[in-house]
Amino acid sequence: MDIINAIFYITAAAALAVISLVSALLLRIFVGKSVKNRDYPPVVGTVFDQLFYLNRLYDYQTEMAKKHTTWRLLAPDQSEVYTADTRNVEYILKSNFHNFSKGQYNQDIMGDLFGQGIFVVDGDKWRQQKKLASFEFSTRVLRDYSCSVFRLKAAKLVKTVQEFSKHNLAFDVQALLMRCTLDSIFTVGFGVDLNCLEESNAEGNEFIKAFDDSNELVYRRYVDPTWKMKRYLNMCGEATLRKNIDFIHNFVDRVIRTKREEMEKEQNDNVKKDLLSRFLVESKKDPETMNNQYLRDIILNFMVAGKDTTANTLSWFVYILCKNPLIQEKIAQEVRRFCSRNEASVSEFVENITEEALEEMHYLHATITETLRLYPAVPVDGRCAETDDTLPDGYRLKRGDGVYYIAYAMGRMCYIWGDDAEEFKPERWLKNGMFQPESPFKFVAFNAGPRTCLGKDFAYRQMKIVSAALLGFFRFRLSDETKKVTYRTMLTLHISGGLDVHAEPRTDLLI
Repeated sequence: MDIINAIFYITAAAALAVISLVSALLLRIFVGKSVKNRDYPPVVGTVFDQLFYLNRLYDYQTEMAKKHTTWRLLAPDQSEVYTADTRNVEYILKSNFHNFSKGQYNQDIMGDLFGQGIFVVDGDKWRQQKKLASFEFSTRVLRDYSCSVFRLKAAKLVKTVQEFSKHNLAFDVQALLMRCTLDSIFTVGFGVDLNCLEESNAEGNEFIKAFDDSNELVYRRYVDPTWKMKRYLNMCGEATLRKNIDFIHNFVDRVIRTKREEMEKEQNDNVKKDLLSRFLVESKKDPETMNNQYLRDIILNFMVAGKDTTANTLSWFVYILCKNPLIQEKIAQEVRRFCSRNEASVSEFVENITEEALEEMHYLHATITETLRLYPAVPVDGRCAETDDTLPDGYRLKRGDGVYYIAYAMGRMCYIWGDDAEEFKPERWLKNGMFQPESPFKFVAFNAGPRTCLGKDFAYRQMKIVSAALLGFFRFRLSDETKKVTYRTMLTLHISGGLDVHAEPRTDLLI
């Protein structure tokens, strides 16, 4: 009887402790958040709701944005405000830029993977990296070098796809594009050829998996309030994340050390083409600050921009072309008009994808841009309010509130793009056959204001070269038209489970 009573009291005490903790958490979430004050954005739930909608989170955000252009979720320490109002986006990213930082909250979540890189830091560190990167991206040496790399990798990609096409085999085009763009960014970024398109390169493919899984696990921290405890205890996804990050950092550190040793042996004044070599030259001016760890963080940030954003966009681009064969044919005709010189050689054909040809392919540019409108590489991004503020739509913010602009949802809003907002329509970007850009606060795929993506032209150039090369040789179709294609919830918009396609030879473009 004493044992039964003891069990009862222990169980009751445990239940009371849980109830007390939950009650304390609920009080912390709701108290002081001005829940019923109409001066603040309407509350549609708490951050815990995101766990329920995790597998379709961006569609959930879209549904909310159709009801409220600005709304919020309550977190224990702050409100998380989401907006699809272009006036608010311009205010956050430009007009009142200095009041909206990345903030400690975002830095805590992303810092383990991205360190002190440009996507995470604020203030002087951000300004220094922006200045250095702006200069490097503006040099003709890097532009010409990157274009030659993109053409070389595009030719290798075409030859890889030809092997699948020859035997009428389905293949995961997203996986191939990930390997192709990682090869490209490592060559341009580090001066190292990983040869990821070679299946035998186990380390390169392990790097891709480690990086993609880390991307997803880092994003899950936004919806898991217990992640810090899990990291401390090194358990669950946080244990996997730590293992992946150690592998990624060791891999990149080894590349930096090797490159530094090579440059010390060379001791010449030859023009350095890859970004790492150019940063290493710059690091000699301030070796204490620009140490190996700092260089690693810089390069990793550029790598996620160069690999994930382009590969993801190209994957959705291929998916859209499979669903819209007339658009696919129209682009193929444009490629033939400006690139084809009747050569049978893949390498010769790709060499004809010149800077001048890329400038002329307005329909291809419009189709890629339309892909980014509906499937932005970064579906949601945000800042932290440094002081109390009021958004242009009249809603107030409290210091410390997170403010997120939801690019995925914005691309689907009729009040931004018209009644056909959810229709894929490249023509919306064309006027008399010429590409016409929209406001970056309406089309926010490349960010806007002072933090506008420095590699925007770099990314478009790579995507257009790869697209033109692929469509110069193949027609694509989905292997399974009935399979639902959706995304994997992470920092960048991956297609969940890959995208299996067939590639049919397009010999009509080369006769």
